[in-house]
This record gives sequence, structure tokens and C-alpha cells, in this order.
Amino acid sequence: MSDSDRELIVETQYWRFAEPPDRLKLRCGEELGPIDVAYETYGELSERKDNAVLICHALTGDAHVAGRHSAQDEKPGWWDVMVGPGKPIDTSRYFVVCTNLIGGCKGSTGPSSINPENGKPYALDFPMVTVRDMVRVQHAFVRNCLGLERLLCVIGGSFGGMQVLQWSIDYPEMVYAALPIATTSRLSALAIAFDEVGRQAIYSDPNWRGGDYYGRKPPHRGLAVARMIGHVTYLSDQSMHEKFGRGLQDRPGFGYDFGPPDFQVESYLRHQGDAFVQRFDANSYLYITKAMDYFDLVSDYGTLIKAFEQVRSRYLIISFSGDWLFPSYQSREIVRALQANAVLASFCEIESGYGHDVFLVKNPALENIITNFLNNCQDGIRGVSQCR
Repeated sequence: MSDSDRELIVETQYWRFAEPPDRLKLRCGEELGPIDVAYETYGELSERKDNAVLICHALTGDAHVAGRHSAQDEKPGWWDVMVGPGKPIDTSRYFVVCTNLIGGCKGSTGPSSINPENGKPYALDFPMVTVRDMVRVQHAFVRNCLGLERLLCVIGGSFGGMQVLQWSIDYPEMVYAALPIATTSRLSALAIAFDEVGRQAIYSDPNWRGGDYYGRKPPHRGLAVARMIGHVTYLSDQSMHEKFGRGLQDRPGFGYDFGPPDFQVESYLRHQGDAFVQRFDANSYLYITKAMDYFDLVSDYGTLIKAFEQVRSRYLIISFSGDWLFPSYQSREIVRALQANAVLASFCEIESGYGHDVFLVKNPALENIITNFLNNCQDGIRGVSQCR
């Protein structure tokens, strides 16, 4: 049996901090505490503590990045194609960590968590959180729970890539290497528009009740529609044509009605929406999409070049030619700003017609690039350690 064929069994763990009165001051001006952080770790930390890789998840991800929670678990983690023994992010070489973001609904403190002040779910009383807040929580976890002073690499795709950028800016001495994939320094008006349409779908569901639906029937219909809208942006014209075309769904011809779906693509999107509501919270969707919209390094620092003035990490930025949600020109803007600061930054655009979500599926080109980059980073950080 090869390394990559070995089953990876992992357990979600939890860490609490920011206990009152030492609550965390958020960027919006409010305070939050206590804060629970759900996390998973894979592999073993080296004696020198120089092999830690932090993976930041995207919008609807969680801490379960790879492996299974038991031998009977039917579905592996969301990036199991990339993380595990013998895989590009090789857990036989690296100590891999992934946390669930605050504001989420998969174990870390979010709107569905209990507000200690009244014993009820926060709902919309949960404060607005930003990418910077999320990274501050990750940093506190890495330093105080894991006891790490440096990370070999911080990796993330899409919204996870925004966290990677923020990590390298806020904690330049702690991040040896940064690997943002299919991301941007700020959302375009088009991307913000899609987020808003998704939120409006949730608001329009009568079961949303202004966010106060816990213990009642949740706004599944609105959340399902939001997911359907979002999922369309993750694909591409080519991928949808090749997968569905105009194929009919279990019908010899058009139904000429508004009943069961006529087309395969309609059925597929309905399935995506129905499956999503079983694992995600509508309020978390609202909070995290808002955090995405608010992320803007140009606005925060004046220019993108100024944003990266203190960065000390070596960078690899990856984009995909078929990604129309976060197109490659946005990655090139990041590269130019890094190089203007004499940061060691490489860029690779991978040819693919399969849209934004291609980084989540098996992709040999992406796998080879990440494997080689991490190998070089490990050689580099060990060389630095030996010189000290």
C-alpha cells in the first residue's frame, strides 16, 4: 500500500480563549469572548518546530480539511485530494493544521453559538467579524494553543487566500512562506453583487425571522437558493457545458410545466442547495460573505504596494485561466505589489476551463507546483535555522 492510499483518521479538537474580562476587541469596535476554536491537526511536529503548515478554508469550509473522522465516515475532508500521507501537502513530512473560522458554524464561535450574556444563540447579536479578526484568532491559537513561533507555510484558496494575505501582512516574521490560490486583494463589484443576491435570498425566506430562527424551522429555502447562486460562480461555461450541456433530467422531452426539473443542470443545482442546508447555517453565510466584501487591502493601507511593505514571506501566487470570479489579473496585481517591495514572489497561472473551484478537485499541475514549492520551503527554512 502506498503512502497516498493510507487512511487518515482525525479528530476535531477545541480550544477556548478570550474569556471575560479579556475579550477580543474586534475591528468593528465590539468585543467577543469567550471564543471557541475548532481545529484539526495532521502529522507530527518536528523537533525544530519548522514543518507546520496552516491551511485556511474558504467560505463554506471548516477545520476538517482531510481524512475521515472514523473508518465508517463516508465523506473525507474538503481538501483530501491535496492533504495526506504521500500527497502534495504530505502529512508524513508536515505538521498540518486547519481551524474553523469564527463566524462559522462548524465548532468555532459564530452566530449559532450560545451568547453567555443571555443563554440564547447570538443570532444577529453576534458582532460583525472581518478577515483581520479571523486571522487574529488563528494567530492566538497557533501561538498559545500549539506553542508555535513560526509557520513554514500558510496556504488557502479563495476566501482562504485572503486570510493568507492578511497573515503575511500582520505577522511577517511568523510566516516563512505564503501560498494564496485563486484569490484577490479585494472583491470586485461583480463578486460583491453575487454575495448580496445570495444574502437577499436568505432575507426573503419567511423562516429567517430577522436571524432569530434557532429552535424553529430554519430558512432552508433561502439558504439553498443562496448556495445555488454561489455555486454557479464557482463553475464556468465550459465546465457546465461539458458536464450538462442541455441534457434533460429523467425526461424524454420538455415537461412544459413548473414541476420537476427539465434540465440536468437544474437538478444539479437543486441538489447542491438541498445538500448545503443540511451542513451550514444561514446566519454564518451572511456573516462570512460580509467579511469577504469588507476585505480590501487597498482601502486599508492606501495602496496595495503599501499593504505589503512589511511582508517578509516568500510567495507563490496561483490562479486559473478559467476563473471568472477571481480572474488572473487580480493575482497579477498582488504579484506586482509584492515585487515592488522586493518580496520573493512567483506567479503561476494554470490553464483550466473549469472555473473558480478547480483548486478543490484533483489537478496534477496544481499538485506538482504545491509539492515542489513546499519542498523548497522546507529546505530553505532549515537552511535558515542552521545559520542561526
